[in-house]
Amino acid sequence: MNETIGTLTPRRKVIVLMSCCLSLLIVSMDATIVNVAVPNIREDLGASPSQLQWVLDVYTLVLASLLMLAGAMGDRFGRRRVFQIGLTVFAVSSLLCSLAPNVETLIAARFIQAIGGSMMNPVALSIISQVFTGRVERARALGVWGAVVGISMALGPTVGGLLIELISWRAVFWINLPICVAAIVLTAVFVPETKSLTMRNVDPIGQALAVVFLFGVVFALIEGPGLGWTNPRVIGVAFAAVLAFIGFLRYEARRHDPFIDLRFFKSIPFASATLTAVCAFSAWGAFLFMMSLYLQSERHFSALHTGLIYLPIAIGALLFSPLSGRLVGKHGARPSLVVAGALITVASAMLSFLTATTPVWALLCIFAVYGIGFSMVNAPITNAAVSGMPLDRAGAASAVTSTSRQIGVSIGVALCGSVAGGALAHTGADFAAASRPLWFVCVGLGVVIFVLAFLSTSQRAARSAHRVAPLIAGTPVVTEGEARVG
Repeated sequence: MNETIGTLTPRRKVIVLMSCCLSLLIVSMDATIVNVAVPNIREDLGASPSQLQWVLDVYTLVLASLLMLAGAMGDRFGRRRVFQIGLTVFAVSSLLCSLAPNVETLIAARFIQAIGGSMMNPVALSIISQVFTGRVERARALGVWGAVVGISMALGPTVGGLLIELISWRAVFWINLPICVAAIVLTAVFVPETKSLTMRNVDPIGQALAVVFLFGVVFALIEGPGLGWTNPRVIGVAFAAVLAFIGFLRYEARRHDPFIDLRFFKSIPFASATLTAVCAFSAWGAFLFMMSLYLQSERHFSALHTGLIYLPIAIGALLFSPLSGRLVGKHGARPSLVVAGALITVASAMLSFLTATTPVWALLCIFAVYGIGFSMVNAPITNAAVSGMPLDRAGAASAVTSTSRQIGVSIGVALCGSVAGGALAHTGADFAAASRPLWFVCVGLGVVIFVLAFLSTSQRAARSAHRVAPLIAGTPVVTEGEARVG
């Protein structure tokens, strides 16, 4: 239950949507734009392979860890207030990133940047839900929101390449400043303040256990190759992660108002959507990180040239993200998931044949196939996650899949070091050959997505979702048609 915000004019609603989408633009773009800067950061700051991975992973890990907490904070203390605090923290930390004198400072600033980012997107989505109350207008607003997600993540490498070529790698953080200032001003003038009249519990213990588990897994994957898999620190952290995971399952199963309701996972569509998100975004994170190093360190292309080679991904997102949404609306999640799984598998297999002299036209074809496959996956993930859920729990279910996307990116980047460490060592080894095991892993991830496309949309899956709904709440459930608007 929420405070009423009164009647807003259509013009003001559009400005509110624009303000919220500005925050989404920079948070999503920052998850990918820094990838193109990785070789320049390595040269300028003398970063090691594991430090480069932490520059990217500390951002996505903190986002994943705090997304759901930030949503609860917005409900409790005021969505506009939390949103503006997030914008301010993100702007200040972006400036700190651009001024970082060493890689350790950059990692710390990225940590703070992610805290600000976590306070923006879930809260912005709540603001949209409160402002756009009609079913049709809310569907349109969520459609714009979903398009900005795909387009911003896909445009990141191209925009990053242009900024690095014209200025320096530090400029990929400067771009956030004017956007944050514009969003802060628009929010102060046009966005109404709302709070939830029924407060959600924060669940700090469940949150802490989840964070220990996530950071432990990624730490082991990133630091294992450098420190050695038998290093006491690696073993100790991995063991702590396992204990945290067991503790999380036991604690959340007994809690009345848990951080994540584990009963969600009894629904095959929800469990499949979560696993699909992790697999798709793991492949995506690995692809962005490794191909940026391949193009600039192995092939010696400029940052601008690298960004242009990424352009087919952006074009694929512009054309196929909306198409995927329409396909889900007409035919359900299966067709889009099948195409996504098949194309990610094919593109990953093609990457395993890379050499130091692969023609640019072949690279563009691979990037196009990968881009189309990835752009098809977002709409059906949301659809599969919330379909059959009680209406008042659909937001929580969707938040879990959003968190799974960030976890996936973190795991993908971490896998680059543990599976293809020789390619990151920068010791003159054949980069393409050393990367091959990673692409085989991505082939496996694509196959998992393909199989889940059929499992998550089967009659058995639908029955499992409807069995779960009454256990969670005695409210109406989200039908497949209603789920498609997200």
